Parts: sequence; structure tokens; C-alpha cells
Amino acid sequence: MTRVAVLIPTLRRPAQLEAAIRSVMAQTGPLGQPDEMVVSDNDPDGSARATVEAIRCQAPFPIKYVHVPTPGISTARNAALATTEAELIAFLDDDEIASPGWLSALRHSQAQLGAEVVFGPIQGRAPGAAEADRAYLERFFGRAGPQTDTLIPAPFGCGNSLFVRARTLVGPTPFDLSADQSGGEDDALFQVLRQQGVRWGWSAGAWVEEAAPPHRARLSYAMARAFAFGQGPAQTAAREGNWLGVGRWMVIGAGQFVVFGATAAVQWLIGGAHKADWTDRAVRGLGKMFWMKPFEPQFYGLAELKRTQRSG
Repeated sequence: MTRVAVLIPTLRRPAQLEAAIRSVMAQTGPLGQPDEMVVSDNDPDGSARATVEAIRCQAPFPIKYVHVPTPGISTARNAALATTEAELIAFLDDDEIASPGWLSALRHSQAQLGAEVVFGPIQGRAPGAAEADRAYLERFFGRAGPQTDTLIPAPFGCGNSLFVRARTLVGPTPFDLSADQSGGEDDALFQVLRQQGVRWGWSAGAWVEEAAPPHRARLSYAMARAFAFGQGPAQTAAREGNWLGVGRWMVIGAGQFVVFGATAAVQWLIGGAHKADWTDRAVRGLGKMFWMKPFEPQFYGLAELKRTQRSG
């Protein structure tokens, strides 16, 4: 029998982590229960241990706890992988709550499609957002796709996904350590997998809900992330040594910034309903122009640790 493990990296989100774990404990369906779970605690103080210990005895599957004191999203993911030998790896972020049929849907879709990586939809929530920004932010934190299970031409992010380990997560550090603080570790991995001919799948029934915490449920955070997303294509070309491609993306970004930026300016002047969406597109164009390392925003690891220390 193929074994499946659910991996949850976490950093100082005890309430959200418990909700995520309990959502996996509540899985239903013929393929719903994992063989084990790994919680990768990226807090130097090991703050997630108490949450795991309190809930471990209630789980219908083993929950492994691994302390990863060096803050960094790639480091946390790699450490979680090293803690399990399961053949199928499902990733769930610590701010995501899986629907009851989530894991069963992912596993069924993977088997039916023959895809090496399968992604599911995300219902974004921004409960603390300003009313005028909530609709945009919920789209931003969400993920939409086809209405039925199908192979797809390009991957999504690592949150809410299922990997066939032998084809996709090879070696001790499949997630790029250079992305520890900025994120984008999944993009770097997918770049390699794309070159290897890996097939991507979509599982329409594998829903999770992602609620943005207050410090993320704001336009400033979303625009910083949009800038980072925009950097992605040019950074990928740079990693490949494709400098002609880098130049092409920079030109595309300049055009997007001018056209979308002008539209966004008009939307803000008239109070248009889609001003944030057009600003998002303009900022992504700006990211393609300024893709270099010094302009790379920091969202994970030390940046998140410092934020929690300030707020605490």
C-alpha cells in the first residue's frame, strides 16, 4: 500500500496550527486518513511542541514533531520531508483548514490523472480586512481552477498539494535554501520539475480554506507579495542563465507597469471597484523589472520571527 504523509510547516501560529491539524483528523472518505503527519516547527523556541503534544493522543494517525530552529520556509519543508518515508506527500499550510474530503480528493485525482503533482482550490478569507479591500484580498489569498479534475499546463503554489515523492522530491534539499526568507521555494522546484516533464494535475474537490491573519489582510502586504510574484519569471530565467529571457521579461514588465498603472490610477481617481486588481497587475509588472536579489521582499523565516517578536 502507498503511504501518505501530511506535512505542515509552522512558525508561531498555535491556534491556526491546531485548527489545521484538527481538519486533517476530521478527514473522511475511503482515502481520507493519512498514514502520518509531520509538524515542522520553525520557531527557535520550539513553541509548537505544546500544541502537538496536547493533540497527539486524539489523532487517529501518528503525529511526528520535528524542531527546526533555523527559521526559513525551505529549511522547514526539507526537515519535514526528512522525517517521513511516505511515498505520497501532501502539503498543508498552518493557516489552512482542509475540507472533510480534501485528502481523499487529492489522492483520487492523482490516481485518475497520473499526475506527479496535484493542486486543489483555496477559499481565501480576510476577516480583518477593510470592507473596501476584502473582496480583492479574498481573491488574492484564494485559488481558483477548472470545475473538474484535469491535467493543467502550469503549477500553482505548494500549499494544498500532493506530490509523488519518487518523481518530484528527490534528495535531502529539494526546496531551494536560497528562498528560505523570501519564499518562492516551490517555484524553484517546479522549474526543475518542468524540465523533467512532470505532469501537473488539478483536483476540483480538494478544497481548503485559508484565512489571512490581520497583518496580512491588508493591501500593503498583498502588493508586496504581488511584487514578489512578478519577480518570479525573470528570476527563473536568470537561474537558467537565459539573459535574453530576462531582458524579455523586463520589457514585458515595463509595458505592464505603464498600461496597468495608468488604468489603476484612473480607478483610484474615480473610486473604481477594481482599483486594487489593476494596481496588483501594475506591481507585478514592476517586479519583472526589478527582479534582482536586493529588491526581493522577505516574508518568511527571520522576517516572520521578528514580526511575531514585535507583536508579542
